[in-house]
Amino acid sequence: MGAVADTIEAKLNAAFSPTRLELVDDSDRHNGHAGHREGGESHFNLTIEAQAFAGKPRVARQRLIFQALREEMAGPVHALSIVALAPGES
Repeated sequence: MGAVADTIEAKLNAAFSPTRLELVDDSDRHNGHAGHREGGESHFNLTIEAQAFAGKPRVARQRLIFQALREEMAGPVHALSIVALAPGES
C-alpha cells in the first residue's frame, strides 16, 4: 500500500487499538468516476473490529472513524466504505 493507506492504518490503530483491521485500496474500480486520482489511494474499503465500538450504533461508529480520519477525508480520500464491528460481532 501507499502513504495514504499507511497513514489511515496508523491513525486507526492509535485511535482504536483494533483486534482486526483490513484496509483495501479500491481506487482502480473507480477509474473515470468522481474523486479518482492517478496512482490510486482515493477509494478504500475498511473492515475494523474494536472494543471502542461495543454498544454503539452503526452511525456512531462511522462518525468516530471519520473523526479520526478527518484530514484524510478532507484531502486525498474521496470515499471510504466502512464495516465497523465490536468483538464477537460478524
